[in-house]
Amino acid sequence: MNKRHACASALALACIATTLPAAAQTSDWTGGYVGLHLGRVDKPKDGNDRFLFDTNLDGTYTDTVRTAAGADAFSPGSCNGVANGATPGDGCRGNSGGADWGVRAGYDWQAGAWVFGVTGEYAMNDARDAVTSFSTTPAFYTMLRKVDGMYAVRARAGYTFGTGGDNLVYATAGGARARIENTYLTSNGVNTFTNNGNHTASGHQYGVGYERRLGERFTVGLEYLATRLDDGDYRVRAAGPAPATNPFILQNAAGTDFRRSDSDLDLDSLRLTMNYRF
Repeated sequence: MNKRHACASALALACIATTLPAAAQTSDWTGGYVGLHLGRVDKPKDGNDRFLFDTNLDGTYTDTVRTAAGADAFSPGSCNGVANGATPGDGCRGNSGGADWGVRAGYDWQAGAWVFGVTGEYAMNDARDAVTSFSTTPAFYTMLRKVDGMYAVRARAGYTFGTGGDNLVYATAGGARARIENTYLTSNGVNTFTNNGNHTASGHQYGVGYERRLGERFTVGLEYLATRLDDGDYRVRAAGPAPATNPFILQNAAGTDFRRSDSDLDLDSLRLTMNYRF
């Protein structure tokens, strides 16, 4: 799914309300509903994501890991994805998108041709987001994360049009909270590595959509949704046992902490929605 095309298509749906006259209303959108969605999430895009280091363990991630000779131990660079080998020349398997599915429930209120509502949702997706850095050893160091369940509550506001007001275009926005599953991989067999494991991340969502009534009880639709999570909590510590000249313990015998430079996890989804209204 091309993100720009998805955004343009979804935003075009919202513009329909300004180009079509209001129709005589026979459908009533007021009431509760339960439903589900199924679609696809784009692969995360992290730009120049890399590792930030805290070599003296003062809580500030602005240090450079250096060899005993003073050289930058991570000068080979970084990539977005999971390393294929110990050197940049081996390449990386890029981030991936995949299926996006979930269940939802909500309530709408109709005032004339306008509809206002609130939606609660639980969703899962197959997106994988990784960053790898390479050391001069040579060795690779990879952090991989995925969403292991996400709750969201969103408001929405829309406009009905068409025969009997059976069509609805809407904008939606709200908050989200997700459980993030983290995996750490490395080819470094000299140091020991510990991490703070899985955690939760909070953020926001926004999007646009279209919904069509099929009789009294059922609706189907199309929805574009952007999710932005603040995920900066994951940490890894590299420590001994190792020689005192080891770059990770050269500044502090307790080791070196490192984290991702990009604390945002950005997900963009295009979904088919199906609801039962009551």
